[in-house]
Amino acid sequence: TYLESRHPQNAEYQALRVELETLQASADDEIVVDPKLLLKPGETSPELPKLLTKIAGNLDDEMGGAYGEILATLATSEVYAPELVPVIKAVQKKAGMKGDGVIGPRTVAALVGTSKADKIQKVQVALEELRWLPSDLGSPRVFINQPAFTASYIENGEEKLKTRVVIGKTTNQTSFFYDQLEQVDFHPYWGVPQSILVNEMLPRLRRDPGYLDRAGYEVVNARGKRIPSSSVNWGAYGAKIPYGVRQLPSEANALGELKILFPNKHAIYMHDTPQKTFFERDMRALSHGCVRLQDPRGMAAAVLGTSVDYIAEKLKHGHATEKVARRIPVYVAYFTAWPDMSGKVEYFSDVYDRDTRLQQALDSTEAVRSPAI
Repeated sequence: TYLESRHPQNAEYQALRVELETLQASADDEIVVDPKLLLKPGETSPELPKLLTKIAGNLDDEMGGAYGEILATLATSEVYAPELVPVIKAVQKKAGMKGDGVIGPRTVAALVGTSKADKIQKVQVALEELRWLPSDLGSPRVFINQPAFTASYIENGEEKLKTRVVIGKTTNQTSFFYDQLEQVDFHPYWGVPQSILVNEMLPRLRRDPGYLDRAGYEVVNARGKRIPSSSVNWGAYGAKIPYGVRQLPSEANALGELKILFPNKHAIYMHDTPQKTFFERDMRALSHGCVRLQDPRGMAAAVLGTSVDYIAEKLKHGHATEKVARRIPVYVAYFTAWPDMSGKVEYFSDVYDRDTRLQQALDSTEAVRSPAI
């Protein structure tokens, strides 16, 4: 029908529609645990017995032998007792998480799964968000899914590269948009944004004006002339600083050894980082807004249509730029429900709480459209 033809015609949209129909026809969950639960050892919550019941029901022989008795004894406890901490740490590690013993949203999602009601909402929101993107997502393409903390390079229906990413903190959120890849910069300079200069560097510069000179940064005035950081009276400035600051290429450079550009109004791009340990965390909303790549060489090779060896050789020769010769769209997306390449829908935490706000907007729209009784 005509209305059906107005829907996105891609495989992802179809997979989400099938998932929604399956969920609506399925039985309700027996146990539902608050997905936003945050519980530390010694604290109390009425959600804890439900979580422990879910854990006890999924124990294998090894885990049952080690922790079955503790779970049976404390099954109804609302107090997160010290005896339960090793149990939680063990099930966290088994789920591929860092076993820190703190019960948070990602632990609940991993141990309990997402409730049927939450899954339905996530899929409905995802279907709406997918209508914001082109029906044909393109091939090749780069797809960044922020709640999954991953970036993929997809070509001819095959996910040829998938890497962990770090996205913006909740206070510096990465935007939702799509653009086109333009170039790869090797050993890049980092132009320090005014917000970082004002909020993070200025307090130190007032105490130590020469700090930037020693730390590998260049300072330029309004005429583009390079001047020593120590010659500036940083104490005279507040929210607006009439100087530009950039970090020279080095091992300590905030962008690492390369960045992948797709110029946009949000000033967001993909890049390497010297802070490699961040990729070991489960919750990776830790940057100022740009997308940090665990495998920057692999992604650069993919978008340039070359090999990782070529990228390694290129990096031996200092600062350089190479244009992306093909048309490759990049999606900086936000889906808490998204199908993998086989069509199986996976669910992720709503790290920026965007689903809640979008659902409110959808509900308000529905209320306005509904006829008054």
